[in-house]
Amino acid sequence: MTYARQPRQPKPHRVVVLALDGCIPFELGIPQRIFGRATDPGGGKLYEVVTCSIRPPGAVRTDADFDILVSHGPEALATADTVVIPASYELGPVYDEGRLTPELAAALGRLRPGTRLVSICTGGYVLAAAGHLDGRRATTHWWHAEHFQRLFPAIEVDADVLFIDDGDVLTSAGVAAGIDLCLHIVRRDHGSAVANDVARRTVVPPHRDGGQAQYIQRPVPEPQLATTSAARAWALDRLHEPIQLRDLAGRESMSVRSFTRRFREEVGVSPGQWLTQQRVQRARQLLESTDLPMDQVARDAGFGTAQSMRQHLLCALGVTPTGYRRTFRATATATATATMSTTR
Repeated sequence: MTYARQPRQPKPHRVVVLALDGCIPFELGIPQRIFGRATDPGGGKLYEVVTCSIRPPGAVRTDADFDILVSHGPEALATADTVVIPASYELGPVYDEGRLTPELAAALGRLRPGTRLVSICTGGYVLAAAGHLDGRRATTHWWHAEHFQRLFPAIEVDADVLFIDDGDVLTSAGVAAGIDLCLHIVRRDHGSAVANDVARRTVVPPHRDGGQAQYIQRPVPEPQLATTSAARAWALDRLHEPIQLRDLAGRESMSVRSFTRRFREEVGVSPGQWLTQQRVQRARQLLESTDLPMDQVARDAGFGTAQSMRQHLLCALGVTPTGYRRTFRATATATATATMSTTR
């Protein structure tokens, strides 16, 4: 009797998270939570996530009242397809002088050429001190951005975004922006369906655009004051229709002037800017998940014409609707094909 050879399962993409002394437990856990939940349609894990230290396995201090026990030493970095460096509050000369310690430099020296590098919050200081961000655009927590720019003048620091994707090097702002960046990477690697499934399991929004502002200093409306939430909910159900400012103000029984002021206080942008953002997001969803013609996508998203949609996506994303659909549909097709090949 002969047996058919079973196809070899594809090797999961290996993500190595570098835990430094002074790390923040919340940010340290983000890669495992996001990448560790990403699966193909057959339930196979798409990523393998391991955590390592720059020293032999053992305890690593956190900024909380407990240490963590790390099972891998710096040799794990040599096995990584992607390395994630979360924030630390004990970066020492990395933060103060822009200089790696010998121990950290030796650990990073194990990285293979072509390894994708990712930082969360002040983890960007490590990538910068190692020279990986020279001549690139990068971000970090807005609180540290001015210091980051002074310390590393060869970097173009943008403090007004959640994350920056520069191909093989990606940086994010602080804390929860690391979730946005990791979801973006899953989306880039395997398409929106996989990323959206991870987001649902994690109970977070499936997508916040990297260009969204990190921090908008605005007052929180007093409970007794009118808000614009009902108007926004109403508009989201009617993005495909023409929506005038007076229509939105009327939903809240406000004058246009009062509504516009209150809207800016609550949302941080004008009603018109917000509507455009929501329509861009709607167009992205349709381009990723349907085969609708461009004219239909434009109408359903509220842009009216394909040309108008093209201009708005180019402005917001730097890519045409056709290019956007090709990128994400191709990624989803490649993932599905790989899955099918392993289940036959």
